[in-house]
Amino acid sequence: MTDMWNTMAVEDLIQAGWLVINDGYRAKNSELSVHGLPFARAGNINGGFRFNDADRVPNEALVRVGAKRSRVGDVVFTSKGSVGRFAFVAESTPEFVYSPQLCFWRSMDELRIDPRWLYYWMNGTEFRLQYKSVAGQTDMAEYVSLRDQRAMKIALPPLPEQRRIAKILGDLDDKIELNRKMNETLEQMARALFKSWFIDFDPVRAKMDGRMPEGMDADTAALFPSRLVESELGLVPEGWEVRMVSEFIERKPVGQKYEQKTVSTFGSVPVLDQGKSGIIGYHNNDPGVAATLDCPVAVFANHTCHMRIVTYSFSTIQNVLPFIGCGVDTYWAYYATEGRLSFSEYKGHWPDFVLQKSVVPPREMTDDFGLFAKQLIAQVRNNEHQSRTLASLRDTLLPKLMRGEII
Repeated sequence: MTDMWNTMAVEDLIQAGWLVINDGYRAKNSELSVHGLPFARAGNINGGFRFNDADRVPNEALVRVGAKRSRVGDVVFTSKGSVGRFAFVAESTPEFVYSPQLCFWRSMDELRIDPRWLYYWMNGTEFRLQYKSVAGQTDMAEYVSLRDQRAMKIALPPLPEQRRIAKILGDLDDKIELNRKMNETLEQMARALFKSWFIDFDPVRAKMDGRMPEGMDADTAALFPSRLVESELGLVPEGWEVRMVSEFIERKPVGQKYEQKTVSTFGSVPVLDQGKSGIIGYHNNDPGVAATLDCPVAVFANHTCHMRIVTYSFSTIQNVLPFIGCGVDTYWAYYATEGRLSFSEYKGHWPDFVLQKSVVPPREMTDDFGLFAKQLIAQVRNNEHQSRTLASLRDTLLPKLMRGEII
């Protein structure tokens, strides 16, 4: 099969008008804003795009950006610092502006170079060996220049073969992305219900107005009082208490701690860290004390203040503090404490977290919410497991397809 593939110089593809390779816009701090198109840096790129915390380039500055705005079909490559991250600009990707940490490879003739095939080629061995050979040429952080990228070579299959490879791998990635979006929706549903019941007190306000609370049966509605009363935190439902976080959570041991360099992509026991991703890898050793827990655990990552609900045995690296509900359902305790602390507020001590106060309903109400949240989180975990399996299959197929071993 590969004897039909034409190894070509990337520079020749550029000269022929089939391909463009460029880097990002060198924006001044004064040009950035909280409005406009996302200004994408390496931290916003990792198999996809996360623009929630990105700076923005306002519309009036876009005239200076020129062609360094994303287009559908672009392959994004982090070429400075965190070298070797990739993402594909799909139809659903919001338009953004490239920063100098990023380069983009853009097919200008899709009858010659299929954009999604190009993305998978850049994720493969041929491209990795070439950029790794030049990334560490200086004493500074890793860097792959435009000149180095344009000097590379590429084994270009016929277009039907490109499209076949892109379809096989793309279908797997599309399902992974669908699972991610489904999980976002499921988690938003749980947060929305918690906010309605326990922050906005919508069922209580409905009963105060003589209305039946929406979206619940009569037994659940009966759990909510029909009055709001004054408290140190303002108006709260009658009969509910104001408690410190320390009074309704119980800290648990973390089991054996691991360094990030000791974990791998394979294994039966996940290892949690303080980052947004939660799971950084796996191992096959005894997870330790944490494995004996027979209930869900909320994990407070005290370095970056992210939280995660865990329903399986796990190990951790440093700065991960698991806890369960005490006198309340653990799922309820998770949502009651999620997002309560930002990094700028964190002083480095567990008590800084637990001294905050919350409005706490009777136990049966937290249990009722917990049953709903448990179903949603179970589906989230199933989707995560499926996505991990699909990603492993994709990573196994990719080099074989790129070598023409699978017909």
